[in-house]
Amino acid sequence: MATSLDKIVGLARKNSLWPLPFATSCCGIEFMATMGANYDLARFGSERMGFTPRQCDVLLVAGTIAKKMAPILRQVYLQMAEPRWVIAIGACASSGGIFDSYSVLQGIDQVIPVDVYVAGCPPRPEGILEGILKVQELVHNESLRRRNSPQYKALLESYGIQ
Repeated sequence: MATSLDKIVGLARKNSLWPLPFATSCCGIEFMATMGANYDLARFGSERMGFTPRQCDVLLVAGTIAKKMAPILRQVYLQMAEPRWVIAIGACASSGGIFDSYSVLQGIDQVIPVDVYVAGCPPRPEGILEGILKVQELVHNESLRRRNSPQYKALLESYGIQ
């Protein structure tokens, strides 16, 4: 059996994601349903929900994010250890949703980089599961050296992250 170290590490990471939910409104309720017996997120290797950023590697942002919450969201993202991934769940986290007002952040990608967007208002649990599977695919195929590449560093610098 011959394979690369990247593939072995990718397989291990893929099946042991530790999500950190950052849920603020109705999308959070749909996310809670994803953890229930009908959908069971645990069968995809995301059994343990973490509520401390330093122990998690997937940030699940679900719901409306006010502009006053943006610095807190960014701080939570920065406290997560590398490698880390972000899923924007629902229309509000992705684009501000129906709330086109001065107080609502029009997409979390203005504050932190997003890897996967889950559509819907609120999204069905099946959509959230599909988002988790997309992140697993990203994790499995990611090179160990990607996080040190000039392109990745340029992406973080465009967000003001060192």
